[in-house]
Amino acid sequence: MSSAASSDAKVAARTAYQKIWDAHIVAPQTPSTPAVLYVDLHLIHEVTSPQAFSELRARGIKVRAPQRVLATLDHSTPTLPPDQHGALPYITAQAQQQVQTLVQNCAEFGIELLDFGDARRGIVHIVGPELGATQPGQIIVCGDSHTSTHGAFGALAFGIGSTEVGHVFATQCLLQTQAKTMAIEIDGELRPGVSAKDLILHIIGEIGMAGGTGYVLEYRGSTIRAMDMEARMTICNMSIEAGARAGLIAPDQTTFDYLRGREKSPQGAEFDRACARWAEFASDPDAQFDRVVRIDASQIGPTVTYGTHPGQVTELHTPIRATEENAGALKYMQLQAEQAIAGTKVDVVFIGSCTNARISDLRVAAHVLAGKKIASHVRMLIVPGSEQVKQQAQAEGLDAIFLAAGAQWREPGCSMCIAMNGDIVAPGQLAVSTSNRNFEGRQGKGARTVLASPHVAAASAIAGVVAA
Repeated sequence: MSSAASSDAKVAARTAYQKIWDAHIVAPQTPSTPAVLYVDLHLIHEVTSPQAFSELRARGIKVRAPQRVLATLDHSTPTLPPDQHGALPYITAQAQQQVQTLVQNCAEFGIELLDFGDARRGIVHIVGPELGATQPGQIIVCGDSHTSTHGAFGALAFGIGSTEVGHVFATQCLLQTQAKTMAIEIDGELRPGVSAKDLILHIIGEIGMAGGTGYVLEYRGSTIRAMDMEARMTICNMSIEAGARAGLIAPDQTTFDYLRGREKSPQGAEFDRACARWAEFASDPDAQFDRVVRIDASQIGPTVTYGTHPGQVTELHTPIRATEENAGALKYMQLQAEQAIAGTKVDVVFIGSCTNARISDLRVAAHVLAGKKIASHVRMLIVPGSEQVKQQAQAEGLDAIFLAAGAQWREPGCSMCIAMNGDIVAPGQLAVSTSNRNFEGRQGKGARTVLASPHVAAASAIAGVVAA
């Protein structure tokens, strides 16, 4: 091969992100204008869609491709069951109105809605994969930051604002500027009791809250390949917490096995043809990334946040180092520098959210809680991520373990992750939470949040202090 041909071959090599981008260009990016990209799947929920529907109605515009939109109810929905009259215990009239508005809008614009009573309803980033609507090579958007979850399937998935939600409704396209690429190379075997949640918290701590700004992250390496799809979803879910536009994992046999036979996946021979097509979205072996970060997974212990953003992380028994940047966070969290977080009193434990409310997460929690009682001063909520997860957990008897331990077993929803539905941490209380954000007040005014894995959360509930 001539040197010129060799140079051309190197130029032709592409990352997974670049391949997905190229496959969706409607109008290319120019020095003065962003690209126009086609959107394969538009996920919506009750909180960020009303304004977009109102704009369509005001302009007399229909939804361009309603078959590519999937709606669910999750953020404002109560996780307590209906009362004796069948009424749901909404925390506010506004929350109820949000839900009712989405029901009405979906009916008017011909959009499929996973409504109450639908056995498929749940958190938007859990039901998409469960149904097989999430597929490799797609561009997936939602008016929700943690849309990056779907990148676990080799999709380009990211959150958009309410104005952009309306734009996708009207055109099935979106304006985008191409991002840079970062490979997160992770090798080594995770220690016992260390999970995908510990790993992604460690990664965010390594690269920082703004470390991914301007990038799409691709998680690679032997550690990732050994993970099942639910663990991969946890990893991709929190990409946004490092400032990244999106995170993804190239599709492989694990991806295909998960999708086989799901309601919205291709069926029969078409599924095998789809797998062959999906496999092409893996990064080329000689693809070049703008930045490469390497992580040794075998060196990571149980990891949690100690501060007021997901980049402030520590291993449980490692003293928290004092810095100029974390002084305010330590004060808010009522923690001392140069002391480990292990042993800190816990008031509330929450297991749920689009990060860690899948069946594998609940199995881990049940394994820790089996035959034990939570500390008498701890309030513990366990909230399945979907109706399917709830039914599976109950079929396996996990709910009985939770209840026997003293935890509350709730209905599916976002719940205490964002505290929009009445599941709130009281001012000053400390919650160990399997969710994805620990900003001041996110789980309630004055609440203090420690992000953790299901294993650490369950162990902390029993001990009454942060523990593993």
